[in-house]
Amino acid sequence: MQTRTLGTSGPQTSALGLGCMGMSALYGDSDRAESIATIHAALEAGITLLDTGDFYGMGHNELLINEALRSAPAAARERALTSVKFGALRTVEGGFTGYDGRPNAVKNFAAYSLQRLGTDHIDIYRIARIDPHVPIEETVGAIAELVEAGHVRHIGLSEVGAETLRRAAAVAPISDLQIEYSLVSRGIEEAILPTARELGIGITAYGVLSRGLISGHFGRDRKLAPNDFRGMSPRFQGENLDRNLDLVDALRKIAEQKGVSVAQTAIAWVLSRGEDIVPLVGARRRDRLAEALGSLDLTLDADDLAAIEHAIPAGAAAGDRYPAEQMAHLDSER
Repeated sequence: MQTRTLGTSGPQTSALGLGCMGMSALYGDSDRAESIATIHAALEAGITLLDTGDFYGMGHNELLINEALRSAPAAARERALTSVKFGALRTVEGGFTGYDGRPNAVKNFAAYSLQRLGTDHIDIYRIARIDPHVPIEETVGAIAELVEAGHVRHIGLSEVGAETLRRAAAVAPISDLQIEYSLVSRGIEEAILPTARELGIGITAYGVLSRGLISGHFGRDRKLAPNDFRGMSPRFQGENLDRNLDLVDALRKIAEQKGVSVAQTAIAWVLSRGEDIVPLVGARRRDRLAEALGSLDLTLDADDLAAIEHAIPAGAAAGDRYPAEQMAHLDSER
Protein backbone atom coordinates (compact mmCIF):
# COMPACT_ATOMS: atom_id res chain seq x y z
CA MET A 1 0.00 0.00 0.00
CA GLN A 2 1.26 3.46 -0.91
CA THR A 3 1.44 5.87 2.01
CA ARG A 4 1.08 9.59 2.52
CA THR A 5 1.53 11.88 5.52
CA LEU A 6 -1.19 14.19 6.77
CA GLY A 7 0.51 17.55 6.92
CA THR A 8 3.65 18.30 8.88
CA SER A 9 2.17 17.32 12.23
CA GLY A 10 -0.11 14.43 11.30
CA PRO A 11 0.30 10.67 11.02
CA GLN A 12 1.45 8.60 8.08
CA THR A 13 -1.54 6.86 6.55
CA SER A 14 -2.49 4.77 3.55
CA ALA A 15 -2.83 6.72 0.29
CA LEU A 16 -6.55 5.94 0.33
CA GLY A 17 -8.80 6.05 3.37
CA LEU A 18 -12.14 4.31 3.91
CA GLY A 19 -15.13 6.55 4.58
CA CYS A 20 -17.57 4.47 6.63
CA MET A 21 -20.64 6.75 6.80
CA GLY A 22 -22.68 4.92 4.17
CA MET A 23 -22.44 1.70 6.18
CA SER A 24 -24.77 3.22 8.75
CA ALA A 25 -26.75 6.09 7.29
CA LEU A 26 -27.86 8.42 4.52
CA TYR A 27 -27.46 6.10 1.49
CA GLY A 28 -30.40 3.81 2.11
CA ASP A 29 -30.31 0.44 3.82
CA SER A 30 -26.95 -1.27 4.29
CA ASP A 31 -25.80 -4.81 5.01
CA ARG A 32 -24.03 -5.09 8.37
CA ALA A 33 -22.16 -8.29 7.52
CA GLU A 34 -20.99 -6.93 4.16
CA SER A 35 -19.95 -3.66 5.82
CA ILE A 36 -17.75 -5.48 8.32
CA ALA A 37 -16.36 -7.69 5.56
CA THR A 38 -15.53 -4.55 3.57
CA ILE A 39 -13.67 -2.99 6.52
CA HIS A 40 -11.75 -6.24 6.94
CA ALA A 41 -10.90 -6.29 3.22
CA ALA A 42 -9.72 -2.68 3.42
CA LEU A 43 -7.47 -3.45 6.36
CA GLU A 44 -6.10 -6.54 4.59
CA ALA A 45 -5.33 -4.42 1.52
CA GLY A 46 -3.32 -2.01 3.67
CA ILE A 47 -5.82 0.78 4.20
CA THR A 48 -5.19 2.21 7.64
CA LEU A 49 -7.43 5.29 7.81
CA LEU A 50 -11.06 4.68 8.85
CA ASP A 51 -13.23 7.80 8.80
CA THR A 52 -16.42 8.10 10.79
CA GLY A 53 -18.61 10.51 12.74
CA ASP A 54 -20.29 10.07 16.10
CA PHE A 55 -23.58 11.15 14.47
CA TYR A 56 -23.47 8.59 11.63
CA GLY A 57 -26.46 6.50 12.55
CA MET A 58 -26.38 8.14 16.00
CA GLY A 59 -23.41 6.08 17.14
CA HIS A 60 -24.12 3.04 14.97
CA ASN A 61 -21.08 3.63 12.76
CA GLU A 62 -18.63 3.82 15.64
CA LEU A 63 -20.05 0.60 17.10
CA LEU A 64 -19.75 -1.03 13.67
CA ILE A 65 -16.09 -0.03 13.40
CA ASN A 66 -15.51 -1.31 16.94
CA GLU A 67 -16.99 -4.68 15.95
CA ALA A 68 -14.95 -4.83 12.73
CA LEU A 69 -11.68 -3.98 14.50
CA ARG A 70 -12.28 -6.46 17.32
CA SER A 71 -12.78 -9.24 14.78
CA ALA A 72 -9.84 -8.23 12.58
CA PRO A 73 -6.33 -9.71 12.87
CA ALA A 74 -4.34 -8.07 15.66
CA ALA A 75 -1.73 -6.61 13.31
CA ALA A 76 -4.36 -4.92 11.13
CA ARG A 77 -6.18 -3.63 14.19
CA GLU A 78 -3.01 -2.06 15.55
CA ARG A 79 -2.31 -0.28 12.25
CA ALA A 80 -5.80 1.18 11.98
CA LEU A 81 -6.26 4.92 12.53
CA THR A 82 -9.64 6.35 13.52
CA SER A 83 -10.70 9.76 12.22
CA VAL A 84 -13.81 10.96 14.04
CA LYS A 85 -16.07 13.95 13.42
CA PHE A 86 -18.27 15.29 16.19
CA GLY A 87 -20.57 18.17 16.99
CA ALA A 88 -23.70 17.50 14.92
CA LEU A 89 -26.95 17.65 16.88
CA ARG A 90 -29.66 15.19 15.84
CA THR A 91 -33.32 14.54 16.50
CA VAL A 92 -34.94 11.17 17.22
CA GLU A 93 -36.30 11.27 13.67
CA GLY A 94 -32.79 11.74 12.26
CA GLY A 95 -32.92 15.46 11.51
CA PHE A 96 -30.01 17.85 12.04
CA THR A 97 -30.55 20.82 14.36
CA GLY A 98 -27.12 22.46 14.47
CA TYR A 99 -23.60 22.01 15.80
CA ASP A 100 -22.10 22.28 19.28
CA GLY A 101 -18.45 23.29 19.60
CA ARG A 102 -18.41 24.36 23.26
CA PRO A 103 -15.34 23.00 25.11
CA ASN A 104 -17.39 20.95 27.59
CA ALA A 105 -19.45 19.51 24.75
CA VAL A 106 -16.27 18.59 22.85
CA LYS A 107 -15.02 16.56 25.79
CA ASN A 108 -18.44 14.99 26.30
CA PHE A 109 -18.64 13.91 22.65
CA ALA A 110 -15.13 12.44 22.89
CA ALA A 111 -15.97 10.42 26.00
CA TYR A 112 -18.90 8.76 24.26
CA SER A 113 -16.90 8.09 21.08
CA LEU A 114 -14.10 6.43 23.03
CA GLN A 115 -16.64 4.17 24.69
CA ARG A 116 -18.38 3.22 21.44
CA LEU A 117 -15.10 2.64 19.60
CA GLY A 118 -13.75 0.57 22.48
CA THR A 119 -10.42 2.38 22.52
CA ASP A 120 -8.41 4.66 24.78
CA HIS A 121 -7.66 7.24 22.08
CA ILE A 122 -8.93 8.73 18.84
CA ASP A 123 -6.25 9.26 16.21
CA ILE A 124 -7.75 12.38 14.55
CA TYR A 125 -10.61 14.36 16.07
CA ARG A 126 -12.49 17.17 14.35
CA ILE A 127 -15.71 19.12 14.57
CA ALA A 128 -17.88 18.30 11.54
CA ARG A 129 -18.98 21.90 10.97
CA ILE A 130 -17.97 24.94 12.99
CA ASP A 131 -20.36 26.17 15.63
CA PRO A 132 -21.18 29.79 14.66
CA HIS A 133 -21.71 30.66 18.32
CA VAL A 134 -18.31 29.40 19.54
CA PRO A 135 -14.96 30.77 18.34
CA ILE A 136 -12.95 28.08 16.56
CA GLU A 137 -10.09 28.87 18.96
CA GLU A 138 -12.17 27.55 21.87
CA THR A 139 -13.19 24.36 20.07
CA VAL A 140 -9.65 23.60 18.91
CA GLY A 141 -8.33 24.48 22.35
CA ALA A 142 -10.60 21.86 23.89
CA ILE A 143 -9.33 19.21 21.46
CA ALA A 144 -5.77 20.28 22.29
CA GLU A 145 -6.53 19.54 25.95
CA LEU A 146 -7.72 16.08 24.91
CA VAL A 147 -4.41 15.63 23.07
CA GLU A 148 -2.48 16.66 26.17
CA ALA A 149 -4.49 14.15 28.23
CA GLY A 150 -3.72 11.36 25.75
CA HIS A 151 -7.31 10.83 24.59
CA VAL A 152 -6.67 12.25 21.09
CA ARG A 153 -3.51 12.01 18.97
CA HIS A 154 -4.09 14.69 16.29
CA ILE A 155 -6.40 17.63 15.63
CA GLY A 156 -8.28 17.90 12.35
CA LEU A 157 -10.80 20.27 10.86
CA SER A 158 -13.72 19.84 8.48
CA GLU A 159 -15.22 22.11 5.83
CA VAL A 160 -13.63 25.36 7.04
CA GLY A 161 -12.46 28.30 4.97
CA ALA A 162 -8.97 29.74 4.71
CA GLU A 163 -9.42 32.36 7.45
CA THR A 164 -10.75 29.81 9.95
CA LEU A 165 -7.90 27.48 9.01
CA ARG A 166 -5.39 30.17 9.95
CA ARG A 167 -7.11 30.95 13.24
CA ALA A 168 -7.24 27.29 14.23
CA ALA A 169 -3.61 26.66 13.30
CA ALA A 170 -2.56 29.55 15.53
CA VAL A 171 -3.95 27.64 18.54
CA ALA A 172 -2.51 24.16 18.00
CA PRO A 173 -0.98 21.99 15.24
CA ILE A 174 -3.61 20.86 12.73
CA SER A 175 -2.94 17.58 10.92
CA ASP A 176 -5.49 17.80 8.15
CA LEU A 177 -8.58 19.45 6.74
CA GLN A 178 -11.34 17.11 5.68
CA ILE A 179 -13.25 18.68 2.81
CA GLU A 180 -15.09 17.71 -0.35
CA TYR A 181 -12.79 17.58 -3.36
CA SER A 182 -13.45 15.92 -6.68
CA LEU A 183 -13.60 16.62 -10.40
CA VAL A 184 -16.99 18.27 -9.85
CA SER A 185 -16.19 19.97 -6.50
CA ARG A 186 -13.04 22.04 -6.91
CA GLY A 187 -13.83 25.06 -4.75
CA ILE A 188 -10.85 24.46 -2.45
CA GLU A 189 -8.35 25.19 -5.21
CA GLU A 190 -8.68 28.98 -5.09
CA ALA A 191 -7.85 29.79 -1.47
CA ILE A 192 -8.32 26.86 0.90
CA LEU A 193 -5.82 24.41 -0.60
CA PRO A 194 -3.04 27.02 -0.97
CA THR A 195 -3.59 28.11 2.64
CA ALA A 196 -3.49 24.53 3.89
CA ARG A 197 -0.23 23.97 2.05
CA GLU A 198 1.26 27.19 3.40
CA LEU A 199 0.40 26.06 6.93
CA GLY A 200 1.58 22.47 6.47
CA ILE A 201 -1.93 21.01 6.78
CA GLY A 202 -2.89 17.91 4.81
CA ILE A 203 -6.19 17.27 3.02
CA THR A 204 -8.45 14.26 3.48
CA ALA A 205 -10.76 14.54 0.49
CA TYR A 206 -14.25 13.15 0.80
CA GLY A 207 -16.89 12.96 -1.93
CA VAL A 208 -14.24 12.00 -4.50
CA LEU A 209 -16.97 10.28 -6.51
CA SER A 210 -19.53 12.96 -5.58
CA ARG A 211 -21.70 10.45 -3.69
CA GLY A 212 -21.66 8.04 -6.60
CA LEU A 213 -22.62 10.67 -9.17
CA ILE A 214 -19.33 10.37 -11.08
CA SER A 215 -18.67 6.73 -10.26
CA GLY A 216 -19.91 5.49 -13.61
CA HIS A 217 -22.50 3.35 -11.83
CA PHE A 218 -25.30 5.92 -11.42
CA GLY A 219 -27.89 5.76 -14.21
CA ARG A 220 -30.43 8.34 -15.29
CA ASP A 221 -33.32 6.03 -14.45
CA ARG A 222 -32.07 5.01 -11.02
CA LYS A 223 -34.66 5.21 -8.24
CA LEU A 224 -33.35 6.26 -4.85
CA ALA A 225 -34.69 4.84 -1.59
CA PRO A 226 -36.72 7.19 0.64
CA ASN A 227 -33.91 7.17 3.24
CA ASP A 228 -31.22 8.06 0.68
CA PHE A 229 -30.29 11.71 1.18
CA ARG A 230 -29.23 12.06 -2.45
CA GLY A 231 -32.93 12.39 -3.19
CA MET A 232 -32.64 15.92 -1.79
CA SER A 233 -29.26 16.75 -3.31
CA PRO A 234 -29.42 19.43 -6.03
CA ARG A 235 -26.92 17.60 -8.24
CA PHE A 236 -29.20 14.56 -8.44
CA GLN A 237 -32.31 16.51 -9.46
CA GLY A 238 -33.94 16.80 -12.90
CA GLU A 239 -31.94 18.72 -15.48
CA ASN A 240 -28.99 18.98 -13.10
CA LEU A 241 -28.68 15.19 -13.05
CA ASP A 242 -28.85 14.98 -16.84
CA ARG A 243 -26.14 17.63 -17.26
CA ASN A 244 -23.91 16.00 -14.66
CA LEU A 245 -24.25 12.56 -16.20
CA ASP A 246 -23.29 14.08 -19.54
CA LEU A 247 -20.00 14.99 -17.86
CA VAL A 248 -19.65 11.40 -16.67
CA ASP A 249 -20.19 10.16 -20.22
CA ALA A 250 -17.32 12.37 -21.37
CA LEU A 251 -15.11 11.01 -18.60
CA ARG A 252 -16.12 7.46 -19.51
CA LYS A 253 -14.58 7.84 -22.98
CA ILE A 254 -11.22 8.69 -21.41
CA ALA A 255 -11.47 5.80 -18.94
CA GLU A 256 -12.30 3.32 -21.70
CA GLN A 257 -9.29 4.44 -23.73
CA LYS A 258 -7.08 3.62 -20.75
CA GLY A 259 -8.86 0.34 -20.02
CA VAL A 260 -10.00 1.40 -16.55
CA SER A 261 -13.29 2.33 -14.89
CA VAL A 262 -14.81 5.78 -14.53
CA ALA A 263 -14.49 5.57 -10.74
CA GLN A 264 -10.81 4.63 -10.93
CA THR A 265 -10.16 7.59 -13.22
CA ALA A 266 -11.97 10.02 -10.91
CA ILE A 267 -10.13 8.77 -7.81
CA ALA A 268 -6.77 8.78 -9.61
CA TRP A 269 -7.38 12.40 -10.56
CA VAL A 270 -7.73 13.35 -6.88
CA LEU A 271 -4.61 11.33 -6.03
CA SER A 272 -2.75 13.25 -8.74
CA ARG A 273 -3.45 16.62 -7.13
CA GLY A 274 -0.67 16.27 -4.56
CA GLU A 275 1.06 13.96 -2.11
CA ASP A 276 -0.59 15.92 0.72
CA ILE A 277 -4.07 14.74 -0.32
CA VAL A 278 -5.60 11.45 0.88
CA PRO A 279 -8.87 10.55 -0.86
CA LEU A 280 -11.55 8.85 1.22
CA VAL A 281 -13.53 6.23 -0.69
CA GLY A 282 -17.01 5.49 0.61
CA ALA A 283 -17.18 1.84 -0.45
CA ARG A 284 -19.89 -0.15 1.30
CA ARG A 285 -19.15 -3.40 -0.53
CA ARG A 286 -16.04 -5.40 -1.24
CA ASP A 287 -16.42 -5.16 -5.01
CA ARG A 288 -16.62 -1.36 -4.89
CA LEU A 289 -13.60 -1.32 -2.58
CA ALA A 290 -11.61 -3.48 -4.98
CA GLU A 291 -12.49 -1.11 -7.82
CA ALA A 292 -11.36 1.91 -5.79
CA LEU A 293 -8.07 0.23 -4.88
CA GLY A 294 -7.37 -0.17 -8.59
CA SER A 295 -6.97 3.60 -8.83
CA LEU A 296 -3.64 3.27 -7.03
CA ASP A 297 -2.24 1.46 -10.06
CA LEU A 298 -3.40 4.13 -12.50
CA THR A 299 -0.95 6.84 -13.52
CA LEU A 300 -2.36 9.89 -15.30
CA ASP A 301 0.16 11.66 -17.51
CA ALA A 302 -0.05 15.26 -18.71
CA ASP A 303 -2.12 14.31 -21.76
CA ASP A 304 -4.56 12.34 -19.60
CA LEU A 305 -4.96 15.24 -17.18
CA ALA A 306 -5.53 17.68 -20.02
CA ALA A 307 -8.19 15.41 -21.52
CA ILE A 308 -9.93 15.06 -18.16
CA GLU A 309 -9.82 18.83 -17.67
CA HIS A 310 -11.41 19.27 -21.08
CA ALA A 311 -14.11 16.69 -20.31
CA ILE A 312 -14.97 18.15 -16.90
CA PRO A 313 -13.73 21.74 -16.55
CA ALA A 314 -13.66 23.33 -13.12
CA GLY A 315 -17.12 24.60 -12.23
CA ALA A 316 -18.88 22.40 -14.78
CA ALA A 317 -21.17 20.62 -12.31
CA ALA A 318 -24.82 21.60 -12.26
CA GLY A 319 -26.27 22.31 -8.81
CA ASP A 320 -24.80 22.89 -5.36
CA ARG A 321 -23.21 20.00 -3.50
CA TYR A 322 -25.74 20.22 -0.63
CA PRO A 323 -29.29 21.57 -0.22
CA ALA A 324 -29.42 25.26 0.68
CA GLU A 325 -30.01 24.74 4.42
CA GLN A 326 -26.88 22.55 4.65
CA MET A 327 -24.79 24.85 2.47
CA ALA A 328 -25.44 27.55 5.07
CA HIS A 329 -23.42 25.52 7.62
CA LEU A 330 -20.33 25.37 5.41
CA ASP A 331 -17.67 27.83 6.50
CA SER A 332 -15.74 26.68 3.43
CA GLU A 333 -18.39 28.20 1.14
CA ARG A 334 -18.38 31.70 2.63
